[in-house]
Amino acid sequence: MFEWQKHGRVFDPTQVKDRDWLQAFAQGPATLVFDDFVRVYFSCRPGPDAQGQYVSYSSYVDLDRRNLRSILDVGRNPILPLGGKGCFDEFGTYPVSVVRDGSDILAYYGGWTRCESVPFNVAIGMARSRDNGVSFTRCGPGPVLPYSENEPFVLSGPKIRRFGDRLYLFYIAGRKWILADGRAEPVYKIRMAQSDDGVTWQKLDRDLIESRIEEDEAQASPDVFFRNGRYHMFFCYRYSIGYRGKEKGYRIGYAHSTDMENWVRDDAKAGLEVSESGWDSEMVSYPHVFELDGKTYMFYLGNGVGKLGFGLAELQGALDAPNVGDAE
Repeated sequence: MFEWQKHGRVFDPTQVKDRDWLQAFAQGPATLVFDDFVRVYFSCRPGPDAQGQYVSYSSYVDLDRRNLRSILDVGRNPILPLGGKGCFDEFGTYPVSVVRDGSDILAYYGGWTRCESVPFNVAIGMARSRDNGVSFTRCGPGPVLPYSENEPFVLSGPKIRRFGDRLYLFYIAGRKWILADGRAEPVYKIRMAQSDDGVTWQKLDRDLIESRIEEDEAQASPDVFFRNGRYHMFFCYRYSIGYRGKEKGYRIGYAHSTDMENWVRDDAKAGLEVSESGWDSEMVSYPHVFELDGKTYMFYLGNGVGKLGFGLAELQGALDAPNVGDAE
């Protein structure tokens, strides 16, 4: 089992008082490393409108590279405005993942719109920054990864990675909606696509991670990186219904692979569990694992799926330790 030392909550959005578009949630943390600081992108919400409806925005918080619990700055504005009337991202962006492209920065994000029979639908958009990731411009009004025959709804949770000369996009795709107590709940599974240019994507067109707790297990936030000859994935999963509390809430899982297509799931090794009390005592979710100055860290969400911000954990020992072997 991996051993993580928790360093507590790093960013609480409710403590930011001068951004009317940032009143709650700091979801889907994703890092961009600079010389002196680490920029962490997240998604947030203002208060509801007169009809009780919400929108979501994405922004960032800059942390001191020498002390990741020290906040240097919070974005003055969202990195993207809401999409145009009738567009796939008319009501918000959540979540976002970034990768450098020469002097530019590319962002892939879940853009969502409201629906009638179910609460929302999501597709994956692309945007580009030419000011070091402070603001982004859409590469077009439509999604770069849209719905398709075998992925009919809820394409979201993009995690963009570059391995060699290719870009890989790990994401989730909806399988079904379940009606429980008058509320429609989505079931989604982890998938992958690859591209040479970041615009045209070839989908693998199958699920990557087998279900474990139930057939309708929902999976999200597939964060993949390469170490010591294998690919490592940290992700989160939950029950299909009743998941907003502790018993069936989100937990963090782990899998490994040698080719990014065939994965061995071994959640027992993930190592990061809920705390006995406090902000992450009911659930842990949406992990983002990254390496910085010889150490491995994880940002993750706690109770309420990030309503009160995200926290930090540090890996103790090496990720490629001898006990990290194939599951029996």
